[in-house]
Amino acid sequence: MRNGKGYRRSDLLEIVYEDDSLIVVDKPSGMLTMSAGREGQVTAYSMLQDYYTEGRIFIVHRLDRDTSGLIVFAKDEDTKRALQDNWDEAVKERRYFAILEGHIEDEEGWIETWTYEHPKSLKVHCYALRENDDRNKPPRKDWKFTASHCRTLDRFVKEGHEYTSVEFNLETGRKNQIRAHSQWIGHPVAGDSKYEAKTNPFGRLALHAQGLSFIHPWTGKLMKFSAGIPKELRKR
Repeated sequence: MRNGKGYRRSDLLEIVYEDDSLIVVDKPSGMLTMSAGREGQVTAYSMLQDYYTEGRIFIVHRLDRDTSGLIVFAKDEDTKRALQDNWDEAVKERRYFAILEGHIEDEEGWIETWTYEHPKSLKVHCYALRENDDRNKPPRKDWKFTASHCRTLDRFVKEGHEYTSVEFNLETGRKNQIRAHSQWIGHPVAGDSKYEAKTNPFGRLALHAQGLSFIHPWTGKLMKFSAGIPKELRKR
């Protein structure tokens, strides 16, 4: 992406798709989706706002600063509202690639927990579902049902430590969901010190939003997008 400020698509932000209503981008690790309040901070939102000179850009959803991958922005408020008001129904796939600490055997299945975000630490904690729990009726009002489908891809050793590559598909889209679920099963995402990872072999959080599919709010068509795994996460 190039504009008057000299942003380059190759090292900051890549536009994956654009039409009259929305823009899909591939955000790098280390970049905020939007500003945390610091003036002049370069974010995915600020870059797109500089790029799209015909009007305002609207945030539809977010990724953590240190997670790379696909994000959707709207070009008008009606599109933003149409997507956000129907996001869980419109989204058909939220697929992530992650590298977790430790050796995980070939496995495929669901991680389902209650999650709770601590108001001071902003860390998400997981709690086990009891046998008769109803996902629509959390035991506490500030708990949320959270579900991730996971599938192991491969295992490898780097710098003397074992790692497992995992594909996550999200049923729910809670804050820090994969990071909290990975800690819950005893295999934190590599580079995630907030969730008790002990190693950082890639110099970043090893989490990437690789696939996203959703129904276009105006055409009704299924939109499918994929973002290649960043090169630093492919270094074994």
